Amino acid sequence: MGLIVLDAGVVIAILDARDAHHGAAAEAVSGALAAGDRLVLPASAFAEVMVAPSGRSKEAVATVDAFLDSLPAAVEPATREVAAVAAALRSRHGPRLRLPDALVAATATVLGADRIITTDSRWPSLPVPVQVIGRR
Repeated sequence: MGLIVLDAGVVIAILDARDAHHGAAAEAVSGALAAGDRLVLPASAFAEVMVAPSGRSKEAVATVDAFLDSLPAAVEPATREVAAVAAALRSRHGPRLRLPDALVAATATVLGADRIITTDSRWPSLPVPVQVIGRR
């Protein structure tokens, strides 16, 4: 049993069957749950996930909230410590690590996560192992 931090792209892919990463994302999350891993979605990634549903309707927002509850995936707040670690990571890696990704990596670092699952293959080497799914 471990702690897995999810990047926004993973949740977005699971929610959209047309997404190129849908199958790989669903498989990775199902595998983590089957292994008894605990899932965390950083508040910054939660905000990214909620952009499209927020533009559609309150019902779409409620559907995504219900989905996250059913996973279950806890939404982890962006604390002052997370923000400081994100700033340090962003400073160290420059443009190779965008601030939203730095916030995900910082959340994983502060929580002592076992790994991050993402659909983005551009991440640099980080203090927490990164599992990139759906590579082409």
